[in-house]
Amino acid sequence: MKEKLQRFMIGRYGVDAFSKFLMVVILIFWVLDLFIDSKILYSWSILLIIYVYFRMFSRNVSKRYQENVKYLEIKNKVLRKLKLEKSHMEQRKTHHIYKCPTCKQKIRIPRGKGRICITCPKCKTEFTKTS
Repeated sequence: MKEKLQRFMIGRYGVDAFSKFLMVVILIFWVLDLFIDSKILYSWSILLIIYVYFRMFSRNVSKRYQENVKYLEIKNKVLRKLKLEKSHMEQRKTHHIYKCPTCKQKIRIPRGKGRICITCPKCKTEFTKTS
């Protein structure tokens, strides 16, 4: 039986990170459906299951690979943004983060220095803030 499945899957795409993500979304929809009892969530979960199986058994490997690459790019962009926000939140104890009024460049200034004149490193605009 295992050999038959292996022969069947030859040339097909299989499971990737995007498929795993969709399966987690399906599980979340099912858990929410237990509490909310919504036909819409159930319908979306069935459609997502069909799409996941379509992706797994697809012979158009290059197209599925491009979909996965696009998903990974979006995921990395979101994770990078969350990591940056986490870093800013950790630095709030020791630094102020101001934006330049002209170019919107973020500038990090140490706390406790009183009223200081800040020069933007990007556009050289000077503005005064309290640190």
